[in-house]
Amino acid sequence: MENQYNYYNPEGQPGNTQYNSQSNQPNGSRPQRKKMPKAIAVTGLALLFGVVSSATFLTSNIVGNKVLGLDESSSSSSSSVKSTAPVNNSTLTTSSSVITSDVSDVVDNVMPSIVSITNMSVQQVQDFFGGVSQQESESAGTGIIVEQNDSELLIVTNNHVVAGSETLTVTFNDNKSVEADIKGTDPAHDVAVIAVPLKSISDDTMKSISVATMGDSTKLKVGEPAIAIGNALGYGQSVTTGVISATDREGAQVVDQATGEAAPSDVKLIQTDAAINPGNSGGALVNAKGEVIGINSSKLVGSSVEGVGYAIPISDVSDIITNLMNQETKTKVSESDRGYLGIEGFDVTSEYSERFSMPLGVYINGVTGGSGAEKAGLTKGGVITALNGITIDNMTTLQEQLKYYAKGDTVTLTVQEPGNGGNYKEQTYKVTLGTKAE
Repeated sequence: MENQYNYYNPEGQPGNTQYNSQSNQPNGSRPQRKKMPKAIAVTGLALLFGVVSSATFLTSNIVGNKVLGLDESSSSSSSSVKSTAPVNNSTLTTSSSVITSDVSDVVDNVMPSIVSITNMSVQQVQDFFGGVSQQESESAGTGIIVEQNDSELLIVTNNHVVAGSETLTVTFNDNKSVEADIKGTDPAHDVAVIAVPLKSISDDTMKSISVATMGDSTKLKVGEPAIAIGNALGYGQSVTTGVISATDREGAQVVDQATGEAAPSDVKLIQTDAAINPGNSGGALVNAKGEVIGINSSKLVGSSVEGVGYAIPISDVSDIITNLMNQETKTKVSESDRGYLGIEGFDVTSEYSERFSMPLGVYINGVTGGSGAEKAGLTKGGVITALNGITIDNMTTLQEQLKYYAKGDTVTLTVQEPGNGGNYKEQTYKVTLGTKAE
């Protein structure tokens, strides 16, 4: 729609003034008046009108301000304002129409605590004729250095970043790479902690890295700045900026960036418009102070959606991270020495759980005779929900956890068993793992 501007241009017609009065002059002569030039007269009238108008306008403003209480001074909105964040000297410059942000100081302080993670896994691939073969697969993710104990450097990341790994490689800020082991995982919250032995890290690398500062995600406000740091697309660390779009986002349809599978999230998430791409998973979402407020995890499903990314609130999983850090570091056992439960089962998905009022986990559909599961007292109908304190939400997770235990090892299973009225009661079983032949 075009704007239309109307200008009003009044035209005035000067009148002729007649002077008919006569003065009493000697000799009866009539005095001759000198006529003022027309141009000068018009100019004088214009100046007089301007002065009167200006005085009237000024007087009206003064009186109006006094009457209405508007006599306080105010500054123009077009002037620039610079505010300095209390930490790291990051600056935010605003004007009436533009907001620009320099977060380089924040990034310089946070980057030494961010690592790249490479996951080498072996996957089963089915060919056109139905045959199955094993194929190596490489995926990329990010991690955050959260603690250093007497023997290890501990790094938090997403569970899906390390799931199915045969080898995990961590690359630090100085581009030096070392192998890492899994400390603990929580698939239900998509959180994992991995450990790097300090003896594997050179002195120069130790000087170049740092432990991240944790923030308080419960105090987030919608609209405050957010900075996402991570190994986007596996190309190395990169930075994107935005704002907190929403907090405590529930029921979002999110995509696992490692597998590409979409599912509803059971975790309350932080929503941000800072770009979060594959490879950013496990990286840090930080505030203007450089404090970690979230763990970047997933992106909204839908190619037509822009500027919608999610992060796990750090305060919601701080206790989980602490528990995972205190677990014994796991190393995978060779397949020939690996222990087996001796059960048959299938996944209790979210759909089954809602339809049949069953807990999420692995439904025990059968128990092998003579197996460790049978000897421990497991029976058909129970639902396995945890192994040694690690949440079990499907068969893949259960099989993944069992890769860290050899035959003869004893594990603790948490099982929900059906009772009267369809209610489930939690039971704990000590199971000594046997061999695959059992």
